[in-house]
Amino acid sequence: MSKSAGNNRRIILAGANPGLRLFDENGKVTAYASIWMVDWSIRGSGTAVVLWFDGIVRVVSEDVDLASWLERYFVRSFLEVQGLPWHEPAVERDLVQVSMNLADGLSAKAADIQIEMGGVLDRRLFATDNFQLAEGNHSLSLVIAPVRSATVSIGGASVPGFVQVDGSPDKPGSSAFLTTAEVWQR
Repeated sequence: MSKSAGNNRRIILAGANPGLRLFDENGKVTAYASIWMVDWSIRGSGTAVVLWFDGIVRVVSEDVDLASWLERYFVRSFLEVQGLPWHEPAVERDLVQVSMNLADGLSAKAADIQIEMGGVLDRRLFATDNFQLAEGNHSLSLVIAPVRSATVSIGGASVPGFVQVDGSPDKPGSSAFLTTAEVWQR
């Protein structure tokens, strides 16, 4: 029996990292959000929101050290942010509240940011031993649930854009998704 690369690696984070990209009618990204619920990591536990909107990156968490690490180590390497003008973030210490379940969706509040996600389309397992981050190859496993809709508001004003839904009826995809049982290994 062969061993996968993941068996020789150590866990660096366990939790959940739902995310979303909103698009305009021309297919241009209008907003990106990465919501973190870290149950355990080599840098601690807690919640954080990383938001890109209008060329500005905001990182909000009660634990700014953990949140800064999440933004630097993970988010900057995600394919979803490639091509976005990604400047040094504004890091804000504030309460982040997240309520999520794979039946109904997600509601998150961080400082003046409000994120809502709903209309779960599917739930399936994803795993790879070849996820490239800035610090090399990682293993990732999670349960992913693409969703039909998502909204972001800042200071009560809605951010423009909509979720792109694609895929097939038996394997729908979306630019907005929930995750749970997320484990990163290095």
